[in-house]
Amino acid sequence: MEFNNPSEIVKDLTFSTHARDRIMQGVEKLASAVNSTLGASGKCVIYEDAMGKPVITKDGVTVAESVVLMNPVENIGATLIKEAAKKTVREAGDGTTTATVLAHSLLQEMNEASEDYSIREIKDSVSKGLEKVLKYLDSKSIDIKDKMLEDVASISCNNDRKLGSIIADAYKSVGEHGVVLMEESDTEETFSEIVDGVQFDCGIKSQHLVTDTEKNKAVLENPYVLIVAQAIPNIRKIQSVLEHVIKEKRSLLIVAGMDQQPMSALLMNKVKGNIKINIIDTPGFGATKMDTMQDLATITGAKVINEELGDDLDLIKPDVLGEAVKSVTDATSTVITVNEMPQEAKDRIDLVNKKIKSEKNPFIKSKLEQRLAMLSGAVAVLKVGANSKIELKEKKDRVEDAIYAVKAAIKEGIVSGGGVALHNASDKLKDKHSAEKILCNALKAPYKKILENAGISYGPSMCEGMGIDVVTGVGVNMIKHGIIDPVLVTKTALINAVSVATTIMSADCVISNVREYESGK
Repeated sequence: MEFNNPSEIVKDLTFSTHARDRIMQGVEKLASAVNSTLGASGKCVIYEDAMGKPVITKDGVTVAESVVLMNPVENIGATLIKEAAKKTVREAGDGTTTATVLAHSLLQEMNEASEDYSIREIKDSVSKGLEKVLKYLDSKSIDIKDKMLEDVASISCNNDRKLGSIIADAYKSVGEHGVVLMEESDTEETFSEIVDGVQFDCGIKSQHLVTDTEKNKAVLENPYVLIVAQAIPNIRKIQSVLEHVIKEKRSLLIVAGMDQQPMSALLMNKVKGNIKINIIDTPGFGATKMDTMQDLATITGAKVINEELGDDLDLIKPDVLGEAVKSVTDATSTVITVNEMPQEAKDRIDLVNKKIKSEKNPFIKSKLEQRLAMLSGAVAVLKVGANSKIELKEKKDRVEDAIYAVKAAIKEGIVSGGGVALHNASDKLKDKHSAEKILCNALKAPYKKILENAGISYGPSMCEGMGIDVVTGVGVNMIKHGIIDPVLVTKTALINAVSVATTIMSADCVISNVREYESGK
């Protein structure tokens, strides 16, 4: 039978306890694969890619994404947990395995508690408990400094101190407002180098612009840069520029607003392979918007096209274009690197510094500080090398986790690592005789799993901040011993785990597509 639209696909319905049991089986299978990678003693996972090639990884989200289950209801359960893991990595850059462990444990606890409590009572109690835990984690946050950078990076690199040191040095080199990127090295060595560049808050406008689907990034090598202050109304306005870019066999980064007609036309040509292009919104806001655009133009050597100042889009020529070494756009930001920061840009930095010192308005001062951060922030490029493609893939996964983990730690601080902070938080939940005990028990799961992966028996909890160093098997003060986690990563993993677990428990019916093998065809 042929089906021409989704509504004609035959469905299978699964209800109530049977539905949740099937979903739990899928969650269990996914969690078993992912959980083994948790902690300093976590194991690698080998999976077969779509081409039949073996891939070795210790990255939780990579493992999760490789799992597709035969049973459709089980697969729905696994997919929901995958989404929680992916959402965690999008928001915090790390913590995917922790999110999976927490979600799995929460669902187990909720399932058992459903005999004594209603779903409503369970959800309300878990939500109230979550608020208490988040407040506790914020109260225990410590600003990151000095050696802590290396500790965070090393832990995210699977306790690889050498790699952690390289990443920490890269962050120290670029300073508070700097950016760290990752590329493949031409050699077997891993090292970092400092380049000139800027970062600003303009993310991907369309998935059709993505060039790296695995990392969800739009990357352009050696692009021209076109900056337009107003929205581009139609494709004819920039036709001469597009023809020049195609003739030169270069890529083009457009920084401008865009009406629907030119956007659709450019996306179609990009998909067809006629032109390599990325489109982002103009940076800045309000009164500082033009200054920010001019900052970017100064750095790239472009000319800002502004019709309010008499420029005519119909008359623009290729000489208004700037250039960059590389542009990388992810979901929230864009990084542009250049060969050398021009003297004019350095002069603008001095000017902005003077304005900050004299400015009394806190709002304007804040915007000036954002401009300064964009102008003065350096960019470090981590060149990752390895002896084989398989090793390189695994190493890049670890380095990327570490980059995001350090960034998260700088943003919101750190807490005791190894699952200890969450374990301590569980001790602070007072109402352990109600449905709140569900969250209380689940919070201990990451610490237990880390010990289990190291072959260490779980014992009674120690004093606050104390835990087992799985490398030595000795009880230590986790922060003083360098075993730390970013607060942002820990909180995000917990929030997403609670969200997906409570959603699954609320379901009473699962509607899945009937597969061909199920229908006997």
